[in-house]
Amino acid sequence: MRIGIDVGGTFTDIVLIDDATREVHYTKVLTTHDDLARGVIAGIDKMLEMVGATFDKVDYTVHGTTIGTNALIERKGARTGLITTQGMRDVLEIGRIERPAAGLYDIFVDTPLPLVPRYLRVDVEERVGVDGEVVVALDEESAREAVRFLKDQAVESIAISFLFSFRNPTHEERVREFCQSMFPEAAVSISSEIAPEFREFERTSTTVINAYLAPVVEYYLDNLEGQLQDRYGDVDLRIMQASGGSMTTEMAKHRAVNIVNSGPAGGALAAAYVGRLTGDDQVISVDMGGTSFDVGVIDRGEPRVAPESQFEGFPVKIPILDVQAIGAGGGSLAWIDEGGALNVGPESAGSEPGPACYGLSGEQPTVTDANLVLGRLNPEYFLGGEMKLYPELAEAAIVQHVSEPLGVSLEEAASGIIRVVNANMERAISVNSTEKGFDVREFALLPFGGAGPLHAVELAQDLDMKRVVVPPYAGTFSAVGLLVANTRYDYASTVAKSEKELTPEELLRRFKELETEGRAQLKAQNVAEDQIEILWSADLRYEGQSYELSTPVKRSEVLTQSDIREIVSLFHDMHHRIYAYGSVDEIVEFINLRVAAIGKVPEVSLAHSGATGGDAGIARKDTRPVHFLKEGFIDTAIYDRALLRPGHVVTGPALIEEIASTTVIAPGSEGTVDEFGNIIIPLS
Repeated sequence: MRIGIDVGGTFTDIVLIDDATREVHYTKVLTTHDDLARGVIAGIDKMLEMVGATFDKVDYTVHGTTIGTNALIERKGARTGLITTQGMRDVLEIGRIERPAAGLYDIFVDTPLPLVPRYLRVDVEERVGVDGEVVVALDEESAREAVRFLKDQAVESIAISFLFSFRNPTHEERVREFCQSMFPEAAVSISSEIAPEFREFERTSTTVINAYLAPVVEYYLDNLEGQLQDRYGDVDLRIMQASGGSMTTEMAKHRAVNIVNSGPAGGALAAAYVGRLTGDDQVISVDMGGTSFDVGVIDRGEPRVAPESQFEGFPVKIPILDVQAIGAGGGSLAWIDEGGALNVGPESAGSEPGPACYGLSGEQPTVTDANLVLGRLNPEYFLGGEMKLYPELAEAAIVQHVSEPLGVSLEEAASGIIRVVNANMERAISVNSTEKGFDVREFALLPFGGAGPLHAVELAQDLDMKRVVVPPYAGTFSAVGLLVANTRYDYASTVAKSEKELTPEELLRRFKELETEGRAQLKAQNVAEDQIEILWSADLRYEGQSYELSTPVKRSEVLTQSDIREIVSLFHDMHHRIYAYGSVDEIVEFINLRVAAIGKVPEVSLAHSGATGGDAGIARKDTRPVHFLKEGFIDTAIYDRALLRPGHVVTGPALIEEIASTTVIAPGSEGTVDEFGNIIIPLS
């Protein structure tokens, strides 16, 4: 058995896969914000009781956490200091001298304040050249003085980032030795290990984020591991990364920046897996939970991986699945602005106090309250009946805060909340697809999260997408993705040479050096040789360009000049496909080399049998009025998803209820259950 745990802002999702029986079990518990580990253990206990097992039957556990994300959002990381090359202490503020893209036309917009204030940034005398040669020797006394100063300022963590340290890390490593001997209680992050690539600003930013989060992540994981060990004994706990792979807890403590946004990565991996089962190579995954709405793009069967991204406005140079989030979930609050317009989100009611209908003292109306008032949620079957909802509380909240201020009926107010949040989500889908050169009409929409299938058909219809695929276990689908994730470690090295300067021998040597490091890491975790997969890629650009394209490289034991020409040719093709422009006459530069070392885990097998057909009426359990945005209230058939079988067809208007989610099928649409338990809803 193996367990996946996804801690969200409202619920903690637990999925258990029994590889012997090929059964998948899932449940939810409310997230315990005062101590997240307490909610995790409560969820595991609940799951083990459900399946009648003890923890010694569990091989390993994979955990996706928002602890790093939340610390960045709330600015609750560690008090951090920065030691850098003399004259470079202001690189965090100078940056790229760019305005934030989201506020391009806002005259008041500004970049976020650096995580390290200027007085905690100290420069030391040293200099390494672009070729890795020492230009100015490290002044060890100035380095010691920098450490003493930061110790006197009671910092908890220190980031060290020197010029061109990715070429020669000896100065950074020496200053780390001073930190460890003079100030052992402080965490230390050096850029030559965290982000060994060129571009000083991005490398320093990534190292600072890692330092800022490391004590927070270490405290959380130590607490979680301690409670798990006290409860269950030895536990093989793995932590999800933003790149879509898992790693050990010890590595997560050292590379805290890698686990930011790890939860959404699980959903994108699971969506790609289901897309392969259903034959959908082009998929847009949307995860609508209690707090956020996460959008991922599956292109040609694989989630898009970017070599760099931004966390809360700060650049990071790590591989990350391209998943974008907005504040639009079931718990998103509805409110009226000063101009009298209805807004939804980004603030959320979370799990405490939660939506008004939870009966936990929440008074503000939310998307969940609106769905309940519109008949889309069953107040007696929320979380399979474990949690009762109170429609009268939802109605009172909407009337007080939306209906009366706007002078509209309860029905109009509730449907208005749904329209506004749908518009927000459609805009988020467009930003992460259409604005990146994709045509959403060629994509299937794969919704999950507790609220995703409630809104999916309306979203897909408005965007003219081809179909909706609602996967099994939709309410806890991101946790399923954690168990699809392989163990993964990513390594990078800067080359910065043109195609004419780079020899096949050097290219092979650099790739092999990174590969050797990756294999050693996996074998240290007892990954068998036949379960190791190595992927090569290179960041290429036309000479004079500022940014690169990550280009796959075919792994080989021997490289020749023709192999370099083949890599360059692939880059030309990719550049033309993405930008509608390419120039085979221009010189191409190899900037960074990348190696992903992957340890395969057993595949998740979704239970399936041959299509059985028959009448879906055996799963029909009720009829009730449900509001649809175009038609208003209609008597609607209610189905139990657990009773649907492959081949069953459900004709809209209909609701398909399951323990942790509800699927809305609009009038004029129909859903067919495929052999893997997915509900396929064609729209064009």
